[in-house]
Amino acid sequence: MVLKTKDHYTHLEKVYWPKTGYTKGDMLEYYESVAPFLLPYLKDRPVVMKRFPGGIRAESFFQKNVEGELPAFVKRVTIPAETIEKNVHYIVCDNIETLLYLANLGTIELHPWSSRVEKLHHPDFCIFDLDPGSGTTYDTVVEAAQKTHEFLNELGLPSVPKTSGKRGIHVYVPLGGKYTYDSVRDFAHRVSQEMARRYPKLATAERGEEHRHKRIFVDYLRNSVGQTAVAPYSLRATPEASVSTPLEWREVKKGLDPRKFTIRTIFKRLAVKGDFWKPVLGKGVDLKAAAKRLHAL
Repeated sequence: MVLKTKDHYTHLEKVYWPKTGYTKGDMLEYYESVAPFLLPYLKDRPVVMKRFPGGIRAESFFQKNVEGELPAFVKRVTIPAETIEKNVHYIVCDNIETLLYLANLGTIELHPWSSRVEKLHHPDFCIFDLDPGSGTTYDTVVEAAQKTHEFLNELGLPSVPKTSGKRGIHVYVPLGGKYTYDSVRDFAHRVSQEMARRYPKLATAERGEEHRHKRIFVDYLRNSVGQTAVAPYSLRATPEASVSTPLEWREVKKGLDPRKFTIRTIFKRLAVKGDFWKPVLGKGVDLKAAAKRLHAL
């Protein structure tokens, strides 16, 4: 991987991942190469940046609002934020130039909205973030993902998983922008509660750490306006420079290790498998029918 031009980028030699020695330049080269796979999941969506200007061991921060002059190729959308009674100016990453512009700002992680600019209140997918508490292993997360998959199948819902790139697994149900955030969050909450009822030693629907000890929080709260989840193929600020990686369900089994999907290893996988995660952007499921099945349980 070689950047086509280095003229507009700064401090490419700065080490961002000390354990492996990966630099800011390595990160920009990664995003340049992975752009064809990543951009479809960013296109038309407000994005929240998690920036690490000094690398993963230095200060980091989330950034939503971007004011001031921007390059002509960068699209921006203004969204009123009711909680703070002001407008927030989000970047929308629609092209490789914008992607590399964000990376040059030290953006390691990209967290897009679930909805697109033209349908801000209608998400394209329902997200279950399987978030491990203390005293759990990754095999516990895998078990929770398997049970989530089984339950969603019972409700007639296809789903696609990915590693969070850290300790969790994200399970997405494609919706095609047909339902409001409120209705999607309500449905996800009821699924979370049913999972906790069925598997009380494995899952919880309560977010506090006191509830999650040795259990997995089936987090439904990402299904709210303005909430985000890390994009597939986004890098993470982990020692290994891991990547949030789409999975086939047959891969979600005991022994799965999210640390093996990294800035260097992901391309061999993509060369073999391509992007099989595209159904998440499809026309979506009949959530009303699934809600009726859920209500009948």
